[in-house]
This record gives sequence, C-alpha cells and structure tokens, in this order.
Amino acid sequence: MALSLLPLLGLLSTILLRSAATVAAVPSFREAPAFRNGAACSSHVVHVVMPLDTNYIRGTMAAVLSVLQHSTCPENVSFHFLSVHLDVEISSLINSTFPFLTFEMYRFDPGKVSGKISKSVRHALDQPLNYARIYMADILPASVKQVIYLDSDIIVVDDISKLWGVDLEGKVLAAPEYCHANFTSYFTEAFWSDGTLAGVFEGRRACYFNTGVMVVDVEQWRRGGYRRKVEEWMEVQKHKRIYHLGSLPPILLVFAGNIKGVEHRWNQHGLGGDNLEGRCRRLHPGPISLLHWSGKGKPWLRLDSQRPCSVDYLWAPYDLYRSSRVALEE
Repeated sequence: MALSLLPLLGLLSTILLRSAATVAAVPSFREAPAFRNGAACSSHVVHVVMPLDTNYIRGTMAAVLSVLQHSTCPENVSFHFLSVHLDVEISSLINSTFPFLTFEMYRFDPGKVSGKISKSVRHALDQPLNYARIYMADILPASVKQVIYLDSDIIVVDDISKLWGVDLEGKVLAAPEYCHANFTSYFTEAFWSDGTLAGVFEGRRACYFNTGVMVVDVEQWRRGGYRRKVEEWMEVQKHKRIYHLGSLPPILLVFAGNIKGVEHRWNQHGLGGDNLEGRCRRLHPGPISLLHWSGKGKPWLRLDSQRPCSVDYLWAPYDLYRSSRVALEE
C-alpha cells in the first residue's frame, strides 16, 4: 500500500517545487505613495502603453512611479501593459504596489512574429515582446485613439501630459529626431547597395528616432495599415539581411523622415551604453524631461552588481524593489 503512494507523493512534490519556483520568480516591491489630482485637473485621459516582462519589471515599476510622481494629474494616467504571459501574480503585484493605479493588461501573442524575427546584435532585441509596439493598435480597444509608448528602462522627470499634448500635425507618430546621427549605420551595405531598397528614402529627410518613446495616433495607424507596412520590411529582412537592430529599423523604414519632431528633452537616450558593451555614458547637454537607459546596460543590474554608472544614481530613487540598497525617499 505504501509503495502505491510513491507516484502520488512524487507528483505532489513536483507541483510544490514548481509553485515555490513561481513565487520566487516574482519579485517584491514596496507600496508606492498615493498620487492624487490637483484641483485644476480635467477629466481627459492620458493613455500610456508599456511592455511588461518579468526580466524588466523592476524597471517598469520605477517608470510607472516616475510618471505618477511628476504628473500634475496622476489619476488621469491610464496604463496599458502588453505581455506575452497574463500572469495573475504580476497583475496582483502591480495592484499591491500601486493600489490606486488605473491599468489594463493585454496578451501579446508571440506567434504574430514567429518566423519574422531575425537575429540581431543583442539577444534582448530578438524577444517577441520587443515587437509588440508594432501590433499595439490591433491589441488595444478601438476606444483608445492615441497613446504614449514607453519602454521599461525609462524615468520621466516632467509632467507626462506635456508630451501627450504634442500636436501631431496629421502625422501618425511623434518622437525626438536625431538628424546628426549617422543614419546609414542602421542598415547594412546590402541595403544601401540595392537601389530599389534604398530608394524608399528618396524625397524624405530620414533621421534616426528611438522607438522607445513615441506618441502614436493608433487610430490612424489602424486605418493606414502601418502594421502590415512594417511587417513587409521584416519579411525582406528574412530574405536579405538589411539591418541588425531588432524592431527599430523596420519602423524607421516606414516612418523616418515622416514624423512630428519632439524636443530632445523627451528622450535622453543611450544611457545604457552601446548594444555590445553597455559602457557608461554621460548625459547630453540641455534640459531633461525623460531619461532612457537604451542599450545593453540597465541601471538596476549595474547597481546590484555594485558597478553603477553615475547616471544610474538618477534612476535609483524610483526603485521600489524591496531588496534595493537604495532607500526610496518618502
């Protein structure tokens, strides 16, 4: 009789071990303060879309806190999280950390990009969720007309409604443009040597912009079939290697030179260093409304390893992670 119980005990042990592993995988965060609207706030809603991944959730929590803390009307900000897995634990974690937050979670089906992703210079850029921004107009409800898309490795130090209020002037998206950057470096020699492919930029003053911070007219994105236009370039990439940086280049191919430019203060990018080494970088001169640790180095990892860059100390005050060595000033 005792021997017949062994398989059942083994199964129970496996279930318990898996449950324990799941609990251990979900980090713990301190509860954020409650942020309330000022007396002059109207009822307009600012829609913010962010990817949600367990590997970057510490950054996401810090980003959300920064948006709320610097917003004049924080209760008007509605967050939309795109995730490959709709984990109940993660939803509960957000609720416990931000009890007054208005948010929704949406599943991004990685099958939408299976077979469309080509290997890039950094593994993180190859993850399906990195492409979710291309599909957000299809995922979000039709009632959402405009969004601010933000990556998880950002900190906002200004009122997000200022970015929300940018006049798109009929364009599909708005973002800071960097026309001094070497735009040709974002595509391969195979691309530039093919007159038919390179001709896509003819008549356009194509400039680099970072897709981690964008104001997007999702209604116009839907109507114009822009998801399909980006996908077409992803399909070209599978047959002829024309770029190396994940989801950024195909979006540049569709939109570069045809967006509404925004002040550079809204994307102080590159703070994570380059995509290979992640070396420390200094802040660019000028006013700052948003800090962006794009690149390989992430501030929470560098702080934990006790090898931070000086700019990482600007991120630390927003870190709600319970095991953080840096205490949040309340």
